[in-house]
Amino acid sequence: MSTAFDMELFLASVLTWSHTTRQRHLRQAKTIQTAVAERWQRDNPWTWQRKHLAWFLTHHLNQRTESTRYYYLLTMQLLTYRLGKSWQFNR
Repeated sequence: MSTAFDMELFLASVLTWSHTTRQRHLRQAKTIQTAVAERWQRDNPWTWQRKHLAWFLTHHLNQRTESTRYYYLLTMQLLTYRLGKSWQFNR
């Protein structure tokens, strides 16, 4: 039996802002994690590719407001920074 990936522990080193901002990023990262896991069965960010996050931004958030997409984009930048990748995403 495998345990669920702990997104809070994964992002702990890069979340340095206020409590509310940290909670928003964690909530959004878990939403991204859930969507990618449902679509590609990859719940661990270490196994993600750029295409997974690009899909989330373009298809999963396509009916959301521009401001919501922007905040998710900020969370994606944190995820890619934590992964040590240089992925770029367009709004």
